[in-house]
Amino acid sequence: MTCTWIAESPPAAPAPTDVVGRHLFAELLRCAPARIARVDTVVAALKAGVAASGATPLEVTSHQFEPYGVTAAMLIAESHVAVHTWPERRYVAVDFFTCSADMDADRGLRVMAERLGAEKGVLRVVERGVSG
Repeated sequence: MTCTWIAESPPAAPAPTDVVGRHLFAELLRCAPARIARVDTVVAALKAGVAASGATPLEVTSHQFEPYGVTAAMLIAESHVAVHTWPERRYVAVDFFTCSADMDADRGLRVMAERLGAEKGVLRVVERGVSG
């Protein structure tokens, strides 16, 4: 399944020296409930997304909620990625912060969306550490 992405008000790109990193906030909608209900599938999607982005994984922690739902986070050398799921709403929130221009967080999000069976994604990007 291919996820259709909508970018909400993307900011004008500042000069690379003006920011310390990009913070991507993704709303994944109409996800496959079976893929987002259990910790094993969510952590697998998280790991696949981080690998696809080119980030350096450090540590993963996760929690399985009952009867369903997951929070999982990975520390990466470049910052962090967090995933929170609501299977009853077919919804996933992803927070992907990176301070490296050498990785592709957008690609990582696309891989996670595919693995979690999202039909639609809404993306917000915040340039962090903008001087001014």
